[in-house]
Amino acid sequence: MASLKSSSRSRSLSGASANANNAAKLEENLNVFMSDNFDANTFVRSKCRSLSEKELRLLCSSLVDLKKVSAEELRRSVYANYTAFIRTSKEISDLEGEVSTIRNLLSTQAALIHGLVDGVHIDSLTINASEDYTANGTNDSENREKSDLENWLVEFPDLLDVLLAERRIDEALATLDEGERVVSDAKALKTLDSTALGSLQTAITQCKQKLADQLAEVACHPSTRGSELRAAISALKKLGDGSRAHTLLLNAHFQRFQYNMQSLRPSSTSYGGAYTAALAQLVFSAIAQAATDSLAIFGKEPAYTSELVMWATKQTEAFALLVKRHALASSAAAGGLRAAAECVQIALGHCSLLESRGLALCPVLLKLFRPSVEQALEANLKRIEESTAALAAADDWVLTYPPTSTHQSGRSANASHGSTNLFQHKLSSSAHRFNLMVQDFFEDVGPLLSMQLGGQTLEGLFQVFNSYVNLLIKALPGSMEEEANFEDSGNKIVRMAETEAQQIALLANASVLADELLPRAAMKLSPLSQSNYMDDNRRRPSERQNRHPEQREWRRRLFGLVDRLKDTFCRQHALDLIFTLDGDSHLTADMYINMEGNAEDLEWFPSPIFQELFTKLNGMASIAAEMFVGRERFATLLLMRLTETVILWLSEDQSFWDDMGEGPKPLGPLGLQQFYLDMKFVVSFASQGRYLSRNLQRVVNEIINKAIAAFATTGMDPYSVLPDDDWFSDICLDAIERLSGKPKAINGDRELNSPTASVSAQSISSVRSHGSS
Repeated sequence: MASLKSSSRSRSLSGASANANNAAKLEENLNVFMSDNFDANTFVRSKCRSLSEKELRLLCSSLVDLKKVSAEELRRSVYANYTAFIRTSKEISDLEGEVSTIRNLLSTQAALIHGLVDGVHIDSLTINASEDYTANGTNDSENREKSDLENWLVEFPDLLDVLLAERRIDEALATLDEGERVVSDAKALKTLDSTALGSLQTAITQCKQKLADQLAEVACHPSTRGSELRAAISALKKLGDGSRAHTLLLNAHFQRFQYNMQSLRPSSTSYGGAYTAALAQLVFSAIAQAATDSLAIFGKEPAYTSELVMWATKQTEAFALLVKRHALASSAAAGGLRAAAECVQIALGHCSLLESRGLALCPVLLKLFRPSVEQALEANLKRIEESTAALAAADDWVLTYPPTSTHQSGRSANASHGSTNLFQHKLSSSAHRFNLMVQDFFEDVGPLLSMQLGGQTLEGLFQVFNSYVNLLIKALPGSMEEEANFEDSGNKIVRMAETEAQQIALLANASVLADELLPRAAMKLSPLSQSNYMDDNRRRPSERQNRHPEQREWRRRLFGLVDRLKDTFCRQHALDLIFTLDGDSHLTADMYINMEGNAEDLEWFPSPIFQELFTKLNGMASIAAEMFVGRERFATLLLMRLTETVILWLSEDQSFWDDMGEGPKPLGPLGLQQFYLDMKFVVSFASQGRYLSRNLQRVVNEIINKAIAAFATTGMDPYSVLPDDDWFSDICLDAIERLSGKPKAINGDRELNSPTASVSAQSISSVRSHGSS
């Protein structure tokens, strides 16, 4: 057993000696690095000179491992000593407090020395006054009171200095109030001579100034907390310097949020909305806290309230400038109306919370943000116009339902307009793009309403639609000579609509946009539209118009643009119908005047130009029936307008009527009958097609009366040569059936709804025989 103990002891002694030797050897090796003249490059070259490549690789590998071990050791050391680091930091903070206390004690000592010097002077003055007063026969009680006052006068400056040095604000204020009361009593009772009274007043004034400076220093220090700040400002106000106190209060809040803004960088946010929200939180919370403190300390005094409003307005303007510089400027320049609107909405949301504190600063923001939002609005509308014009250059003017696409906001186009085809309209590609961009444009209109930009938005959209209508007019064949009348057409290239189907598609684009899609989007500018949007969609257009009377004029102007396109369409088709390529007219007075003498070979039928008019209208009616499903009224009005255009041209062609009345030949009976038949034919097929208007009926009657008056100049009775109206109706119906390609009815087996259904075959024959005789 003893041998085991001795062996173990020997092993431990040998191990200890080995560790000691290793430590001594390590220390000896490290002495090289501790020298002031140590050169790393020289040391490495001396060690690596005799090493082979393999040994160098091993050395590099060992150095890398040593680096990893060193890093791990450093990490463990940091975590192991973290508590000590925190404790050391706290000790340093406590040491700073003690240094501040020592500084205050030194200031107190200096104040006491100055007080002793002033006290000796006051003491000598009061003793002299006391001796004089006793010599004049005062009693001991008065002397005793005098001595108490004299002692108080001696201790007063020292007490104030101590209270100020120890920052005992409330006690210092109470002592100053007591001093002012003693001064007031001394003036009334004349218990102090002028010198002592002056010294006391000087001491009070100096202490007030010192206390005010001390309070101002506390208020200006950035680390002063809210309660300490309010206490300092309230004490400064009690000293009688309310104006300075209120200014310091506002400056303190300004410095505080300026300090907090140092950590806010515009580049650290991914988009302007985050920067605007963070900045608004800092600025408007500081304004709100300043307003709360001002009301709590100063009440509703007009002078302080006015200063608060001016200060808050200034900070709001500075906030708006920062937002414009770092968030709105880029969005507005790029036409990012949604991004700009988001920034404005965030700012207004924070700013509106101040209204409960009596600060209505939203008008200030709106005034400053308005130019940027207007710039974004104009750029956005310009982008819609340019994008639509680019598509119009390649549009094939074929109507299709909208493709399943995605809005810029990420919503499906079909989903945004309903899952069914309730609000789906067939448009060409450029019109679909125009509608999609307009609908997306009106997604976020809150800031536009709050900034009273609703009217400007509608006007901008009207101008964009006007530009698109100009492109549609330019796409009509034969409209190149009228291009100079378009203000916005410029040099824009547009694909021509060659066929009648393509030309009617132009009208379909404009009418659907003006009557349905644009008003539906614009209704979002109405404050009540959001809650009643789906309800409005189920209503008739006239009912929705009555619900939003402020948009009636705008919609009327949109229809005016559509009417301009419709007038151009009708005018060009009327001109193509009336005139030849050489400029000669198909509709002249000669075609009626020269009919006399050909009664044997005459077959009563409408003139070729009116046959062509019927054929054109009949073909357009078929095309329009397919394009204007659910909008048959617009197709009817189009046919009505085209018919009126031709007849009005005839009514206003003065050369035609001059030849009819004063031509080289008078208008004969056959010519009058043919003219009457042509007019009745127009009325007949317009009535059958349900596009006979009162205006057309009136103009036709006026034209017939002009022809009758021209025939009456020959001295003959026009009514004696005109057959009954049934005869004209029969021929017109027969012409309509033949030109339409329908089988001719035989022996009175016409449709019951036909205008001549009630006329028997015998009566028609008698009318024909009467007319031929």
